[in-house]
Amino acid sequence: MLGGIFFVFHSYNPSHHSFFLPCPFKYTTGYHCPGCGSQRAIHQLAQGDVTTAFGLNPLMVLSLPLIIYAFGLKLYNYLFSTQLRVHLFYNPFFIYGYFGIVAIYWIARNIPMYPFTVLAPTG
Repeated sequence: MLGGIFFVFHSYNPSHHSFFLPCPFKYTTGYHCPGCGSQRAIHQLAQGDVTTAFGLNPLMVLSLPLIIYAFGLKLYNYLFSTQLRVHLFYNPFFIYGYFGIVAIYWIARNIPMYPFTVLAPTG
């Protein structure tokens, strides 16, 4: 399944194909949400362009190693019937801190001045 998702994001640019869903928050309010640009960033990562991906959604690019590690651990637990956990993911300081960073990022990316309103390439 992940291979299929990777193939779609590698083969099709979300900026040029309408079957990718637009952000409902941005569509409704006109403001960016913390995830805006993630589809285009994943496309750029699949193309090997980390710099452009970072410009599209730096929070997603920086969070990707944690997400991949968490899914990898979940898969490992499923395959080997174990109950391994990363204590960091259950630490209240980490959870509240991460959501605080997301909230600050959400506000900052909607400030209408440089460097917060960097026009990311659509192609």
